[in-house]
Formats: sequence, structure tokens, C-alpha cells
Amino acid sequence: MSRNDAAPGTATAPPRRIRRLLSLLYVQCLIGVVAGAAVGWLWPSFGADLKPLGDGFIALVRMMIAPIIFCTVVHGIASMGNARAVGRVSLKALLYFEVLTTVAMVIGLVVVNIVQPGSGLHVDTSTLSTEGLPPEATASHESFAAFVLAMIPDTLLSALTGHEILPVLVISVLFGFGLHASGEAGLGIAQGIEKLSKVLFTLIRWIMRLAPAGAFGSMAFTIGNYGLDTLRHLFLLVGSFWLTALFFVLVVLGTVMRVNGLRLLPFLRYIKEELLIVLGTSSTEPVLPRMMGKLQHVGASKPVVGITLPAGYSFNLDGTAIYLTMGSVFLAQALGIDLSLTQQLSMLAVMLLTSKGAAGVTGSGFIALAATLSAVPHVPVAALALIFGIDRFMSEARALTSLVGNGVATLAVAKWEGQLDEDRAKAVLRGEIPYPSGPEAGPASGEKPGDDGPKATAGTDRDPVAAVG
Repeated sequence: MSRNDAAPGTATAPPRRIRRLLSLLYVQCLIGVVAGAAVGWLWPSFGADLKPLGDGFIALVRMMIAPIIFCTVVHGIASMGNARAVGRVSLKALLYFEVLTTVAMVIGLVVVNIVQPGSGLHVDTSTLSTEGLPPEATASHESFAAFVLAMIPDTLLSALTGHEILPVLVISVLFGFGLHASGEAGLGIAQGIEKLSKVLFTLIRWIMRLAPAGAFGSMAFTIGNYGLDTLRHLFLLVGSFWLTALFFVLVVLGTVMRVNGLRLLPFLRYIKEELLIVLGTSSTEPVLPRMMGKLQHVGASKPVVGITLPAGYSFNLDGTAIYLTMGSVFLAQALGIDLSLTQQLSMLAVMLLTSKGAAGVTGSGFIALAATLSAVPHVPVAALALIFGIDRFMSEARALTSLVGNGVATLAVAKWEGQLDEDRAKAVLRGEIPYPSGPEAGPASGEKPGDDGPKATAGTDRDPVAAVG
């Protein structure tokens, strides 16, 4: 019997197009986000209890981040002919990070002074208390020297078992140089690490199938625990922050993409699944492995991706940069504290340090703001209580902006190094070479077998990064 001849009252199979849409990860994540928001709004207590769904998903991905970064960076460096190229890539990336972070902070500073969302609140400082704030917000914050020393792990293996990205990057670079200098002795290890990375990316693809459940649980917790009513009181701050972040992405990052011969909107469509996962979980950590794979697939060489993207998670948090300037000046306005231009610029200088190392996890921006306020005498740390209830509603914008910023940064550095296959990048962004979703696909399936990365504009397969400059 054909489908059209089905007996009355029996359910027919859904159209093939609907089934195909429902099989897409970004559609599943979108459903999870919307359903989570609905559950948190209708049943707040039940929604708040769903937090373990999001926490569990993030924990599953986090356990894979360190070994994936290690394998990607080590194999990329070991396959290079000129070790000095790593230093050149790192220097260009850090310079880019500092410039874009400063631009983000300045934009946030200009907007908050024009909109003045805190004016008129007239909050009495004597009514403020640090009680109820997370312990990290009131703890003493490390100096810049302590931050640098924290990049050095206690042991070689402790970096792979911790939660920080920078120590993993340090060990990976050193180990990669060691393999590179060992010649034939390190060749077998390098090949084994490459095969291990393919296994790890297979595992991460399986784990990512749980992303809709993680997004559902995290969004249900956010709405159920904090409620939409808290937005009414500070809507101007939340709204202006989201619009400022959107302006930064579309105008500033869009300009960077244009300068490098690419377009931003096709890139946003290309990473739409990752954006929805970040929207649901308020964290960029769960999508780091997939972003590394997608950036290699789009045409950036493995060494550039392996160095630039993980480093950006600590040094290029554009969303957090905007949040720090807007949040600190908003609190000053709410308390009736008139900050001079010199005081605001001095706070900006402090923020250039406190924003570093704020990993892409939920709440890290709030802790970075606490570190900023504790380092300057202008605004009391207790003022954080004014925005603690709505911070979660801004964390999504922080994470989304930082994710796009790090993706754009990686493509820009790859272009400057001559390690971006522009023809392939444009074809991928047009949808002509889709990113593989099967578990058998490697992290950069578009590469030819035996290549160390996408085809460079000059040089050999053996020396993909050092070939230029």
C-alpha cells in the first residue's frame, strides 16, 4: 500500500524535508534552546533543576579539549621545516588580539557614556553588600606575574589534566619543537599523534550529538533560576550591551573579513551550529574542538589554527572586553560616581590585563569585572550585586562575540602568513564543500592524504607555515 493509500486514522511519515531538517545539529540545538526557555519560564523550579544537563555536556567536551589541542599543535609544529614560523605566527596573533581587544573596549566605553544606562538609579552605597556574590568575585585576584607563572604547569602531564588552556598550549609548543628537533626519532611519534587526533575528533563528534540536551538544560536553568522579570529593571544595560556586541561583530569583524578577502555573513552561516550551542550553554569551550576542525576545513593550515584559536580563548575575548567597560561605567553611573576621562582610561588599561586568561566559561566575564574593580579605587566591588542577577543574560552575548572574534582572528592570521587557501575558503563558505558530519571524517577532511594542511600560497607540504616570510 502506498503512502497516499494509508488507512484513515493512521499517521503518515513526516515529509522527507522535515526529517532532513530535524537531523541537522543546528536545528536540534535551536529546538533545545527554545524548549529550554519555555520550560524555565513555565516551570521555574523544574527548569532550575535541569542545570546538570548543561553542566554534564560541558564537562564531556572539556575533558576532550586538552588532548585535542595537544595533538593538533604538536603535529602542526613537528611537520614544519622552520621552527621560527611558530614565533612569527604567535607574535602576529598576539598583536592582533591586543588591537582588537582595545577597539572592543573603546567601543563599549563610548556606548556606555552616550546611553548612560545607569544614570538615574541613585543607588546608596551603604545598602550594598558582597553577601550573595560568588566567592571568586570577592577573592584576591592574581597579579600579572602570577598569571604568567600559572602558564607553566607543575608537570608535563598535569597540563593535560587541568582546566586551563594556556598551560596546554605551552606544553604542546615545547613538545612539538622537541619532536621537530629529534628528526627520525620523533617521526613515528608525530605520526601516532596525528592518528590519535583523528580518534579524538571522532569522539567529539559523538559527544556533540548531546549538544541539544545540553543547550536545553542550560537555557532552562538560566530562565528558571533568574527569571525574565530581572530584565525589566536593567533592560537598558542588557539591550545596549547586546546591540554593542552586534555592532562590533558586524562592523569591526566584518571589516576584518573584508580586508582579508572574505565575507562575514557566510562565515556566520558556516558556524551556525557552534553559535547555537554557545547561545544555549553561554560558554565557548564546548565548541573549541569543532571550531578547530571547521577552520582547518575552510582552508587555514593546521599549525596556524592550533596556535591562534586556543590562544585566543585567553587573549582575545572581545565580548568580555566590551562587557568590562560597559559594566564598570554602568556601576559608577548607578552609584552617582562621576568618572573623569582619565579615570576611565586608567580602568581600560587595567582591563587589558584583567581580561586576559578569562577562559570562555560561563561567569568568567563577571569574575574579570570583579578583578578590575578590585584593582582600581573608583567603584566598590560590592556594586557587583547590582548586576549579578542579570549577568547570565549578558554572558551569551559575551561568548558569541568572543567565538566569532577568535574565528575571524584565526582566518586573518592565516591569510597574513600565506596559509589560507582562499579559493577553498570561498567555496566552503558558499556551501560547495560542506563540513563532514560523519564520525569517520577527520578534523580537516578537505585535506589531501599526506598533506600537513591546506595548500599554501607558497612553499611545500612539509613546511606549510614557514614557507612565507
